[in-house]
Amino acid sequence: MDEVNIGEHVLAVYNTGTYIGEVLEDRGNYILVEVHAVLEHPTQGDLHKPGQVEGAVFHERKALSFKEKMNVRKRKIKSHEGQVPEYISSLKEAYETLKQTLINEDTQYNTLALKKLEQLNEHYYKF
Repeated sequence: MDEVNIGEHVLAVYNTGTYIGEVLEDRGNYILVEVHAVLEHPTQGDLHKPGQVEGAVFHERKALSFKEKMNVRKRKIKSHEGQVPEYISSLKEAYETLKQTLINEDTQYNTLALKKLEQLNEHYYKF
């Protein structure tokens, strides 16, 4: 994205999650964005070995919190037009979408990722 304006809503990809947030500050190659909604829940597992279980450090990744700040590379930001969904409902929808994707295909990776996702719900989300 070439130009952003403070206060503008943007789509931002950050650590395998996709969020809608408000631009707070232009930091050169990065933009400081405050999270307002979750569009895509972060992927579980090893970022360097996606979809793999063997030899991978399998991380549990929760979505960023409401109003949490993130430094996002400018190339990972797009302008957002329209309504910004309410944070909790957007998080639940993103969670359920990822969960259903993992349930639909029975693989070793999906089984472990689903377990991590359910642990996030048990410890943090409590849907």
